[in-house]
Amino acid sequence: MNRTVYAALLPVLGLTVWAMAQTPGDPLIEGLRNVEVASVADAMEQLYGQKAYMSHDMRPISKTKFAGPAYTVLLKKEEHKEGSKASQGMLDAIDAAPPGSVYVMVLENGLDYAGIGALMSTAMKVRGLTGAVVDGSVRDTPQLARIQFPVFSRGVAPSTTINHFRFAGANIPVTCAGARVNPGDIIVADEDGVAVVPRAHAAEVLKKAEELDNTEHTMLPFIEKFKSIKEAVAKFGRI
Repeated sequence: MNRTVYAALLPVLGLTVWAMAQTPGDPLIEGLRNVEVASVADAMEQLYGQKAYMSHDMRPISKTKFAGPAYTVLLKKEEHKEGSKASQGMLDAIDAAPPGSVYVMVLENGLDYAGIGALMSTAMKVRGLTGAVVDGSVRDTPQLARIQFPVFSRGVAPSTTINHFRFAGANIPVTCAGARVNPGDIIVADEDGVAVVPRAHAAEVLKKAEELDNTEHTMLPFIEKFKSIKEAVAKFGRI
């Protein structure tokens, strides 16, 4: 499907595409924003034999689709009484992340803790970040829905990280929900989940993902017409 047509359809489909309202930038990121995450995951596997997608429980708070370079944050589990001082780095990272970035937060053993909520998400939105991906939980979901900032997480919890975690680094390699993420890797997210594309492979992955998308979108009317998945696979070679 033509990228422009696909992008125009997203609001009709009820998807929040905050990043698409920003000034167009890197054509590779623009392209990856408009292909399906399933095709990106398939492209990474077919081209490089790599599992490049996050765990099945990494889900969007609301319908959304985005892509952008990763700005990573790591928090380590540690009980203490230093309040926000021990976690200050995660706030500094929001101010340091360039516009268009995806805030990728990893909480060590943090599924029962909310890594971000309304305050941090609002700060990310007004600073022009594209979205957030949290290997942990989030909270303040009504407010997140109200501001329409795209957030993926592995759960929802009313808890806080304050007094329970310490900041362990920003813009460093992390493993987020089972996927390796290096600073600057391109995060691609839609309702199917989240995939990670190494910057060095972005052009090849985009080309392959577009090919896979186009093949699948051509197969759909063929299946509807001939009522046979077997014939479609035999003709187009894709499943």
